[in-house]
Amino acid sequence: MKDTKRQTWMSLLAKADAGRVPELLGQAGPHPDFEWLRAPEIGSVMVQGRTGGTGAPFNLGEMTVTRCTLRLSSGEVGHACLKGRRKGDAEAAAVVDALMQTSAAARMRSEVLGPLAEDAARARHCRAAKAAATKVDFFTMVRGED
Repeated sequence: MKDTKRQTWMSLLAKADAGRVPELLGQAGPHPDFEWLRAPEIGSVMVQGRTGGTGAPFNLGEMTVTRCTLRLSSGEVGHACLKGRRKGDAEAAAVVDALMQTSAAARMRSEVLGPLAEDAARARHCRAAKAAATKVDFFTMVRGED
């Protein structure tokens, strides 16, 4: 069974605006001690698409990503993979991922992930409002004839 909770927080961390995760993590307290298993590195990945969402996959193009892996001094391992060239954001996201596996999870959930979820909801609402502003309602009038 997939760990949907971890998928949720990893998604929030990966989709956060540039600089937002380090900002929130800094407000939550000092960084714990850790060692790099894979220091932040920038690379590219091939992005695939599917026609109609279900068709045969095709290569859409490449996307720049930053990834890293670290281990806290207590042994928990944190990973991060973010779009763009954002080494500081990747480090902060990996620290949050690792801390979510410790007793600090509740603090991370309220001080980092909660605000990120609010940011994401606000962005979704803004996109929906912009889309709704362009919506056109078509209707058909029926005449008295059968």
